[in-house]
Order: sequence, then structure tokens, then C-alpha cells
Amino acid sequence: MTTHRTAEPAPAEGAAAPTCAPARGRVGAHDVVEVEMTVNGSAVTFRVPPRMHLADALREQSGLTGTHLGCEHGVCGMCTVLVDGEAARACLLLAVQCEGAEVVTVEGLGSAEEQHPLQEAFSHHHGLQCGFCTPGMLMSSYDLLANSPDRAGDDELPEQMSGVLCRCTGYRGILAAVSDVHATHPDGVPGPRNCAARTLVGRGSGSAPAGPPTAQPDSTAAPVAEDVTIPTGAPTVTVTLASALAAPVDAVAAVVSDVERLVACLPGAELTETLPGDRYRGRAGAALGPVKLSFEGLARVVERDPQGRGLRLVGQGRDTGGSATSADIRLHAEPDPGGGTVLRAEADLFLSGRIAQFGRALAGDVSRRLFEQFAAAVDESARTGTAPTAAPVGGVRLALRAVRDAIRGALRRLRRG
Repeated sequence: MTTHRTAEPAPAEGAAAPTCAPARGRVGAHDVVEVEMTVNGSAVTFRVPPRMHLADALREQSGLTGTHLGCEHGVCGMCTVLVDGEAARACLLLAVQCEGAEVVTVEGLGSAEEQHPLQEAFSHHHGLQCGFCTPGMLMSSYDLLANSPDRAGDDELPEQMSGVLCRCTGYRGILAAVSDVHATHPDGVPGPRNCAARTLVGRGSGSAPAGPPTAQPDSTAAPVAEDVTIPTGAPTVTVTLASALAAPVDAVAAVVSDVERLVACLPGAELTETLPGDRYRGRAGAALGPVKLSFEGLARVVERDPQGRGLRLVGQGRDTGGSATSADIRLHAEPDPGGGTVLRAEADLFLSGRIAQFGRALAGDVSRRLFEQFAAAVDESARTGTAPTAAPVGGVRLALRAVRDAIRGALRRLRRG
């Protein structure tokens, strides 16, 4: 199902790609690109990595959180906005594609003081419950009534509105609201009522600078936090792991208590600065299928085992694409009765942004695969007395192994049943 107009999917090889602006020169995956566009009547300059989609740019850099993100595959329609007057999925458009475009979000449709007729009708007909789909419904229905009012009759309306999914209302109130506005404005719906030049201020920004309106602040910059704050509430996933190592426990404990050697054992991680108070800055990279992540972050050791065999550390990091992660990790080495060492790890992981979309099960499975690589590196470092060269994280292979094991587990349960 589609909205009346959506961004087209990626074209086949050799076909022309739909863009909002002429293609730019080649840029690196971690470069930052300046993109100028008009958002709700305001001139905006975004500074974004080339793979950031329009929805994240609107939400993270302009504070326009009315554009909701659901599936991020162009299916649910929650992120529908107007691009040059036509409905488009903001999760399928890269921000860099929209150079020079005119974008209208649900915030531009109307204000609390002056609602658009569609907003008034949705309220009157109770065309919303949880409200999550409502921005997409409003922008999709505006596109329909503004551009093709002849297709908004009672017979065609359910199909025309089928591109935005709602799990609450049964659609009846929504369809009644759109039909009501169509009857009141048969030749076309009034234009957006809240589009005017203003300064758009990003989340977490204090005040906007003087001068031409621009999106503030630059959310692609690395965090400057001086300490780690773990989110409250339940973690995204909790993992408890153990691995048998061949090295003796004292040698493993020496690695665990030395943060520089410990970080060197973590695939894709690099220690960049040692700070007072047992704090450490670093970066870590990973690739999970098409999603490439590069985190800059801070970690702090909050507890050390008096025997030197374990520690607890907390850390947080942010990716330029908007993903964020925080972790509370406990490591402990203990003698294995059969010889060698058992390295145990417990971790509470808090994920947000693209990285959180993999789901709890896959995030937990990938974490276990990473721990297997980490434990092997700790064993090597303990046996050789040197810090190993950390290998990059093979995210595709990790994810495929996790999915393979999940399928095998499901088949085993079916056979037992």
C-alpha cells in the first residue's frame, strides 16, 4: 500500500535516481555535508552525514518531532511530509537529496491558535487515539485533497488513505474527517497555515543565534559530556555471558584490570584519551548489514574488585547518524575448576536510534557474538602478555550467525513439540 504520493524506492541499476536536487560529488560515509532547504517557510541549513534520512534531520536538527518514525522502510507512512508540494516518505529520502527543496511537516500545517481544517476535522470526528499515525494521516490527506480532490470520493477514499497504517481507530473517524473537509472544500483544501520564516532550534539547544534562520545545533558533533549518565528505566536488552579461557586466572585478571589492554580486545574499539577519575574517551565502529555505525563516547570505571579480577564500568556513545547507546557492564574472572579461567560478563544495554531497530533478540545475539570475539582476544592477550590488534566488527557475519542460530533454535523447539 502507498500514500497518494511517496518517495520512490531505490531504482534498478542504470536507472535514474529520483532526487530533490542535482547529485553532489562523491563524499565519504563519515563526511558531513551542508544541505540547504526551506522547512515550513524557513530557510534551513542542515549539516548531515550523507546517509542521514530526511526524517532524522528534521527531528534531530530542527526539533520538528511531529514527523514520527515507525517502520523506517516506507511501509507505515508515519513519516509522511510534503516535499515540493507532494507527499513523500521522509524515511526513504536522504537529507542530501533535498537540496533546495521546500518541505512542509505537520507543524507547518497549522498551529494551536490557528488549526488547519483537516486538524479541526480530525478532532471533531475523533480521527485519532494514540496519535502516533496522526501526522502521517494529516499530511497524506492534505496531499490527496490539495493535488487530487477528484479521487477523494467515498468509493476511492479508503484506498487513497490506505498508505498510512493505524492500529487504533479502525479508520472510520479518519475517513469521516477527510470526507468532511472534502465536502467543505471540493475544489481543493486551503494551504498550510503555519509556514513562515523563523529560526528552527534543535533539541537541547539553548537559544538561537542571530542572523539567517538555520538548524541548530549540529547534532553530528561528538558529545562533550564529562561524565556518564545511565538512563533510568528498563534497559533495551540485558545479556549475561560466560566464556572459558585457556589462560590462567591471574593473567586474565591482569588484562581485565588494565583498561587500555581491555579496550584493545574489543573488536572495532579504540581508546583515544585517558582522563582523571578513571574515565576514558574512545571510539568504536560496527557495520550491521547496510547500517554502518561509528560511535564517539566516554566510559568510567565505577568499581574495581579488590583482588583485581573484575570491574564495573559505565559508558555512553553517540553515532553521527543519530544512534546512541549506553551500557552498564560488569566483568569478572574466576578460576575454572577444570583449569584455565571463566570470564563472566553482565551488561545492561540502552539503545536508541537506528541501532535500536534491530530488536531485543537480535541485539542480544549480536552482543553475544561480540563477547565471543572479545573473550578470545582477552585469552590471547593474557597468554602473550601483549595487547592484540583489534579487528573491525564483521556486522553482516555476526547478524547472519545470530539469525541462523535463532532459526535453528526454533526448529529444535518445533521438533521437541
